[in-house]
Amino acid sequence: MISLSERRGTPPRFVARTMVATFATVGFILAAAFIVVNVAVGATVRRTVGERLETGQRILSELEQRRGRELQARVETLAENPTLKAAMDTYHQELRLEHGAQSRELLATIQRQVDNLVARIHPDVLVVTDPAGALVTLGGKKRADWPPDGVREVLSTDASGQFVALPGAVFRFASAPLVLQEGQSTVLGELQLATALDADYATELSGLSGAGTVIVSRGAIVASTLSPSLTRALTPGMLATLAPNDDNLTLEGQHYAVKLLFRHGSAAVYAMDSIDALAGPLLAAAFRATLLIALGALALAAIASLWLAHTVARPIDTLSRSLTAMTQSGDFGTPIQPTGSSLEVDALTDAFNAMMTSITAAQQDTRSAYVGAIRALALALDARDPYTAGHSERVSAISVAIGHQMQLPEDDLDTLRLGALLHDIGKIGISDDVLRKPGPLTPAEFESIKEHPVTGARILRSVPFLARHLPIVELHHERPDGKGYPHGLRANEIPLLARIVHVADAFDAITSARAYRPARAASDALQELWRHAGSQFDAEAVQALAGSIPTLRLQESQIDSTAARAARRTPLVAVGRA
Repeated sequence: MISLSERRGTPPRFVARTMVATFATVGFILAAAFIVVNVAVGATVRRTVGERLETGQRILSELEQRRGRELQARVETLAENPTLKAAMDTYHQELRLEHGAQSRELLATIQRQVDNLVARIHPDVLVVTDPAGALVTLGGKKRADWPPDGVREVLSTDASGQFVALPGAVFRFASAPLVLQEGQSTVLGELQLATALDADYATELSGLSGAGTVIVSRGAIVASTLSPSLTRALTPGMLATLAPNDDNLTLEGQHYAVKLLFRHGSAAVYAMDSIDALAGPLLAAAFRATLLIALGALALAAIASLWLAHTVARPIDTLSRSLTAMTQSGDFGTPIQPTGSSLEVDALTDAFNAMMTSITAAQQDTRSAYVGAIRALALALDARDPYTAGHSERVSAISVAIGHQMQLPEDDLDTLRLGALLHDIGKIGISDDVLRKPGPLTPAEFESIKEHPVTGARILRSVPFLARHLPIVELHHERPDGKGYPHGLRANEIPLLARIVHVADAFDAITSARAYRPARAASDALQELWRHAGSQFDAEAVQALAGSIPTLRLQESQIDSTAARAARRTPLVAVGRA
């Protein structure tokens, strides 16, 4: 039959379950902590990037204002160039006289003066205009980007200067009038100095702010320090949807913080910084720290869980082993000692001891009831024949005395005590005419008498408590020489306890009076038993009987007084009826 534990499988040990539960709890806490750290680091990085861009914005704003002032001071200084003003004065006079050839020469003179200035200060654009604003001449590295008809629309004018947005470029420029001081001031035109907000400018801003720079003009990106792929992925439309101050963008799977540095009309300059690039090292460091903490926590959890599990499991294992040993030995009378290490386990132990005390008491009561019933049954059987009254009790006492002499275990003595008491229970099925017949039995009557061992065993076989007593009941008339009944067993084929009861039964039968013969003395009984030892009786049991007679306190005078009512000698064959 398959047990419940086999059907369900072997359950895990308490230690394993404790470690799994501890590791799962620690793992969950560490995972939650890592997620919280990750989120916190991300928020901190975003705040840090925003603060850095904010700081960069203030610094760049102050820098741009200074640059605007420097540009204005420089153009005012250049506008004081006397040669340039003289050339412009002559040019205006010739224009009024409409001397075309001379005008071209004067323009060339002005251009040479501008080229000299360009060679000296290396501006992006240097422009000379007439009083009406028409372009006279220009020079500089970026003069190709300057409109040929001059600047018609200035984006804005503020503390950082004037700005103009062109299709492919954005310029900051400053202007100063070319004034001739001869009695009455005469404005000869205007000198304009422009600085391009180009890739070099974006690189310079990135170096100062530590972030990427994007310059947008008229809906197109004119300069960027981002990688080409990011620049292609970034569209001016994305930037146009950002909040006025700052916002976040996602490009190529990475998050960027964006800050508008300044805007003038359709021209704007943005600073961009990668949140992921800054968060990556911090997250890696946090992960390494969390991993070290996790390893330490798991190690401590393993030690703590092992200690806790063993602390709890040790008394349970001790109790389990005690219960197993108790079950295997069958000794339920010795209480299990409390471990003293666990209040709950000790309470369980006390409850188990109390339960086993109750069970043992109940078993003892049951056993006493069984024994009482058996004794009553044996007495009822003995009461059928006044001459056999007390026979079963005496055979039981003699058998136990022989067993003590042979130093048998206590369990065997208990088996002897009850088995001998029941050895003749099968005579219940024999009629009183045969059982109480005063004379010798006929062969047929003797055969019916010989059925009582089998009958007794059949009666008792239905009582599990008496299973170990059945060999005594069924085999106590077997003989070492094989001439006994009911099976004709020989020597050691006969159980020792059945051989002992056979000797005790014969001894009591010889020393007790019967209707058909008197009692014989104990010495005579022993003499008869010795004479047939080894053939009819077990020699070892006979020897033990001889040594146990003093303990039985059987005195020949008592036996002889009982036997005075009958004849002194009786053939040994009469023993077979006992």
